[in-house]
Amino acid sequence: MFDIIRIQTLLERIESAILLIQNKAQQISNPTDFLLDQEGTFLLSGICMQLIFIGESIKTIDNKTSHCYLTNYPDTPWNHIMGLRDIIAHEYHKIDEEEIFNIIKSDLPSLLSTIRQMKKELPNYL
Repeated sequence: MFDIIRIQTLLERIESAILLIQNKAQQISNPTDFLLDQEGTFLLSGICMQLIFIGESIKTIDNKTSHCYLTNYPDTPWNHIMGLRDIIAHEYHKIDEEEIFNIIKSDLPSLLSTIRQMKKELPNYL
C-alpha cells in the first residue's frame, strides 16, 4: 500500500493552493488584466507557481501510489494537470494568460471538488 498520511498532506496542500489561486484571482475579470500592470503580471507569476506546485503534487501522488490511485477519479484530466506543470516550469515562454485565466475560471472549481472528494475517501484505502 502507500503512505496515506503523505497523500493526505499533499491533498490538503493542493486544496490550499487552489483556494489561494481562487482568492487572489477574484480581481481578474479577463485575461488581459494580467498584463495591464506589474501587479497583474506578478499575480500571473504567483498563480503559475501555485499551478506548478499542484502539478508536482499530483505527480508525487501518482508515483507514490504506483499509478493506481488517480485512476479512481477518471473524470479529472490528471495528465493535463501534470503536463501544465511541465509547460510552466520548462517552457515558461509559452505561458498564455488566456489559458491560465480559463484554467482558473473553468477547471479549478472541478479540481477542487475532486480533491475534496479524494480527501474524504482516502481513509477507505487503508
